[in-house]
Amino acid sequence: MAIKLGMVMDSIDQINTQKDTSFAMMLEAQSRGWEIHYIELGDLFLRKGEAYANTKIISVQRAENYYACLSEQTIALESLDCMIMRKDPPVDQEYIYATHILEQAEAKGVYVANKPQSLRDANEKLFTTWFPECCVDTLVTRNAQQLRKFISEHQSVILKPLDGMGGASIFHLRVGDPNISVIIETLTEHGSQYVMGQKYLAEISEGDKRILIVNGEVIPYALARIPAKGETRGNLAAGGVAQGQILTARDHWIAAQVGPTLKAKGLVFVGIDVIGDYLTEINVTSPTCVQELDRQFDLNISGQLLDHIEEAIA
Repeated sequence: MAIKLGMVMDSIDQINTQKDTSFAMMLEAQSRGWEIHYIELGDLFLRKGEAYANTKIISVQRAENYYACLSEQTIALESLDCMIMRKDPPVDQEYIYATHILEQAEAKGVYVANKPQSLRDANEKLFTTWFPECCVDTLVTRNAQQLRKFISEHQSVILKPLDGMGGASIFHLRVGDPNISVIIETLTEHGSQYVMGQKYLAEISEGDKRILIVNGEVIPYALARIPAKGETRGNLAAGGVAQGQILTARDHWIAAQVGPTLKAKGLVFVGIDVIGDYLTEINVTSPTCVQELDRQFDLNISGQLLDHIEEAIA
């Protein structure tokens, strides 16, 4: 009997099929004969303590018309064998509510990747602070005076919100910048929101490396996102250029520090970001770069994930 997969994601109509990781996962699932249930956040609901979804059973292909709806159903989530949660940030209250619904399905025996409770626990910026030995000096605060002191101490820093993605609202600040006060006020919303400060790493010019970890095991290649000219952000969404690289010994060491904790928390598909020799983010919601790495190094990263899921539900 075909494995039934629920894929929770943003609108499939908006994806880039040459880059989208969820699409790669669905292609791999289809190649194995799995039944794919496409679900958006608004399709999830609870009734009498039971988790349900309005789903579309779809087929996918590498073509202009890249998906087709075969049927629509309203199902109890417990009728699925597994679910993959890949809704993009922000991790707002609606996202949190969705993880509670998925947790109800998990309690009925559905294997959910990544684990709903851990999606709530592991903020993609803050989670790095669990591994201080892997990170540069990092400050999390909403206090303007502490931020100014941090900038003065390091001379050159990165400030960013705790809930962003794709390089949004990331600032590179240097001592003497006339915009320090207004940037701090804007990011902290006048002291009402926490932000993260990190010592600036000049190695960003060589790329912000995305390293994927599947069930605690590191993929041995990284995708370095190299900033566009005049940029300090390597994010592809901010114009960065992607370049595949073999992992360094330090990359492997960082992955070895982080991997066991990820596996223990049920975070089975994760993308860590490394600049130079330091961990900067741990992406648990919807890590990308699978298709780019697959093409450059003849990999099948989705296959490795689905192998794990098949083993977990056996």
